Amino acid sequence: MSAGTSLAAQRLAAARVVIVGLGLMGASLGYDLRGHCARVVGVVRRPDTAAEAVAAGCVDEATLDGAAAVAAADLVVLATPVRTILRQIAEWGPLLPPEAVLLDLGSTKTAICRAMAELPPHVQAIGGHPMCGKETAGLAAAEPGLYRGCLFILCPTSRTTPAAQALAEALIAHIGARLLVLEPERHDRLVAAISHLPYLAACGVVAQAEQVAAVDPRVWEVAAGGFRDTTRVAASDVTMLLDILLTNREAVLAGLARYRAELDRLTTLLTAEDEPGLRAYLEAVAATRRAWGRRGG
Repeated sequence: MSAGTSLAAQRLAAARVVIVGLGLMGASLGYDLRGHCARVVGVVRRPDTAAEAVAAGCVDEATLDGAAAVAAADLVVLATPVRTILRQIAEWGPLLPPEAVLLDLGSTKTAICRAMAELPPHVQAIGGHPMCGKETAGLAAAEPGLYRGCLFILCPTSRTTPAAQALAEALIAHIGARLLVLEPERHDRLVAAISHLPYLAACGVVAQAEQVAAVDPRVWEVAAGGFRDTTRVAASDVTMLLDILLTNREAVLAGLARYRAELDRLTTLLTAEDEPGLRAYLEAVAATRRAWGRRGG
């Protein structure tokens, strides 16, 4: 461990960490940090959620007063939907004390990092996106170790000092995640292809099955593992996904255009009963998927 890494780890251990939003991601982070930082404070919207979070043990305390919590923090983590994060950056970002660090967990980064760059000069901010989660949302779905082994992307901004990035990296190391640093625009282009488009594709598969079910409901009895695996993400939290799609619209639209072209190509091959062409296409895709699997996918 280098001297800089050790210093950042010590800074994390001494930090008062404020997690805004105690759903799946925020509460799971709280479980991993509580007892390893000076204090873990959760910011929630309802008194009953505050009581549940403290009883569950994911935070030392919970409050509805986000402004006061942020103003007393060493590290603030925004774990809310993307458009809520954008509002919180503008509203609470300037309240951070000097040398405090602002990190988010949003699934799109360009708009968030742009908003962070507009904060007052004393605010040290960095964009973050842990590539993990579940279809179920909320405090009840949270669990210790959710981040272990997952990829955690950081997107530095003009408000990111070396010390701020080191603190974010210390947090990532503590929760057992793997670090990758990307530019915000590159991040959004890549996740549109491998996360946001697959969600929409799964929604389309479910919607077409529902059309079949309107004529023959037994289709749901026939549906088995392939349908379940292909459409799993279609059950994800809609509010969260709406924020993601609308803040990464251009990259998602580009992905949809590529996907539509591939569907058109398959339609042409199948319509023409072009068995050699269809075989070549399917074998090439299978080889690509197997190669990704061998890399640990």
